[in-house]
Amino acid sequence: RQALEEMRALYERNQADVSEAKSGRTDLIFLIRFRHCCLLRNQRCILAYLYDRLLRIRALRWEYGSVLPNAIQFHMSAEEVEWFNRYKKSLATYMRSVGGEEGLDLTQDIKPPKSLYIEV
Repeated sequence: RQALEEMRALYERNQADVSEAKSGRTDLIFLIRFRHCCLLRNQRCILAYLYDRLLRIRALRWEYGSVLPNAIQFHMSAEEVEWFNRYKKSLATYMRSVGGEEGLDLTQDIKPPKSLYIEV
């Protein structure tokens, strides 16, 4: 949120300086470029943060199953809960389509066996 507020402030100052630069003040161009680079850096940081949260939410589906505990769901935004539900449905559709009539449950036996020999 702080990064978004900083980005809004930088953008508004850039807009004001751009209108002044169009009227003939060329000394503001370097300041405008610097602010623009700051905006791009903040954008990259926010996107990296959101991508990391997305990966963590995807891992929650494999760790907890199709129903999240309330303590975890409490810390998620409405959009993140919606994404989790869509991912859950997509994964369920894929598991039903693979493995014959009953489907294949990919969430079982995630860890490989420790012994080399398995009785079949």
